[in-house]
Amino acid sequence: MFSDVMEDYLKAIYVLQAEGDPPVSTSAIAEYLDKTPPTVTSMVGKLEDHGLVDREKYKGVELTTEGETVALEVIRHHRLLETYLTEQLDYSWSEVHEEADRLEHHISEEFERRVAEALDYPTVDPHGDPIPNADLTPLGEDESIRLSEFAEDDHVIVTRVSDRNDEELSYLEDAGITPGTELVIVDIAPFGMVTVRTPDDREQSLPESVARSIRVEPAVEETA
Repeated sequence: MFSDVMEDYLKAIYVLQAEGDPPVSTSAIAEYLDKTPPTVTSMVGKLEDHGLVDREKYKGVELTTEGETVALEVIRHHRLLETYLTEQLDYSWSEVHEEADRLEHHISEEFERRVAEALDYPTVDPHGDPIPNADLTPLGEDESIRLSEFAEDDHVIVTRVSDRNDEELSYLEDAGITPGTELVIVDIAPFGMVTVRTPDDREQSLPESVARSIRVEPAVEETA
């Protein structure tokens, strides 16, 4: 058994590894978890002592096979809980992240199994993030692209939205921008603002920071 804090660090490292090439720097972990660099350095040392990460001096850390398995189990708990809270308890998708953070360390494997069964074994959570399977197989590479990387007049489908900022999630929900939504990119301003049109023909102007949190894939054009 590992502490809640250790599991939080492993989950953070896994997510950061998925977003870029490992090793993951201590500064990136500190920013992700809102911790000071010395605090992160101390915890990374403990994780290394437990064989959960490999650390390369001045470069960063990478999960070992055991560390990856622990991280995947926590992520599975977290994303199943988010889905359960949304689908069964009518939570908004902007409310579930913190609740799942509190619960993810404390559910049994039997509870996890029953939640998955009750939800008919979902593969993604409310934000579009993939849910690891019960075997904790490593997640495949995310082939979606940030909304901010597309061009004007492109048609895209939202696949994932970062769940790190509750205010952004509330804003996007009100704007009708959720996984599965088709968007047309109307304008990209020089200062980073991205304007999109939603299926109900509304235009929404998104700051670059918000646009970067939205992952999409090109919409398939219908053929005559």
